[in-house]
Amino acid sequence: MASRTQPKRVLSGMRSTGKLHLGNFVGALDNWVRMQNQFDCFFFIADWHALTTDYADTSQVKQNSVEVLLDWLAAGLDPDRCTMFIQSHVPQHAELHLLLSMITPLGWLERVPTYKEQRDNIKEKDLGTYGFLGYPVLQAADIMIYKGDFVPVGEDQVPHVELTREIARRFNMFYRVRGVEVFPEPQPLLTTAAKLPGTDGRKMSKSYGNTVLLTDPEPVVRQKLKTMVTDPARVRRSDPGNPDVCPVGDLHKIFSDRETNAKVDVGCRSAGIGCIECKSWAADSLVQVLKPMQERRKKYEDNPRLAWDILEAGSDRARKVASTTMNEVREAMKMSLDYEAPTSAQGAQ
Repeated sequence: MASRTQPKRVLSGMRSTGKLHLGNFVGALDNWVRMQNQFDCFFFIADWHALTTDYADTSQVKQNSVEVLLDWLAAGLDPDRCTMFIQSHVPQHAELHLLLSMITPLGWLERVPTYKEQRDNIKEKDLGTYGFLGYPVLQAADIMIYKGDFVPVGEDQVPHVELTREIARRFNMFYRVRGVEVFPEPQPLLTTAAKLPGTDGRKMSKSYGNTVLLTDPEPVVRQKLKTMVTDPARVRRSDPGNPDVCPVGDLHKIFSDRETNAKVDVGCRSAGIGCIECKSWAADSLVQVLKPMQERRKKYEDNPRLAWDILEAGSDRARKVASTTMNEVREAMKMSLDYEAPTSAQGAQ
């Protein structure tokens, strides 16, 4: 169809899980803030995707969506430079998902790496549902409905983008509009995400209860870091440590300045500083990062209607773009909303 002019379009989303943590910031949000100055960015809150695992209790989905948006705005996403919206407010996602599900082979879904991984790891919930198996098709619809050029992902998410490319390719093979392909094949935009451990040394995750939230006040941040695990080989204060194998050292590498990192490196390896002092410096660095975000967030916390209006405006723009795409999809599939009577030649066939 008609080609879009620059800038290229980026599409990404986050599930509506409530307040975000530092892992969300380092893994995605910080990159999004930079991308909004380079690309035509569509960022959505994936409340339908949240239902794939949390379908039994939907009471907090809407409030969780608002909390996600507040953290996006706090981190620096600007509604004048990107489109932020709620997935379920754009019904075209569901329509395209349905149509794509008709052409997507079952084997493609069963081979998605995270399908078996999550079913094995999330034992407390029944994930044997149609929606959970088919969520990669909904992901594909999320991207394709906006004809996204790029999808920012880490290495572990590349298979999801590749599946979207395969689904787009298969659609284009079956259906075209006057000989023209409807969908581009989106490319993964690999983002380097620094290793960010939680307070127990594992990957920071709400499911592990080891997070530092973007909304945590300074006393809470300091208390959480006091309990953070350190280099297991450093048993006594007099033992030298290795910041390269210490979770607190990882925090310093991401958030502390060069001078502080130099002090940590020398002091830890020589046992010149103790872990308590090192954690205190890390807390100082985190507070410097979080405080401006929390100040920006408060403006919207005091006026949550303003935040909701941003989502509504973004959803309105998203619906317009998605509606144009769906008109093309229906035309390609000979299922347009308008009826055209067959010509005499067609009727005779």
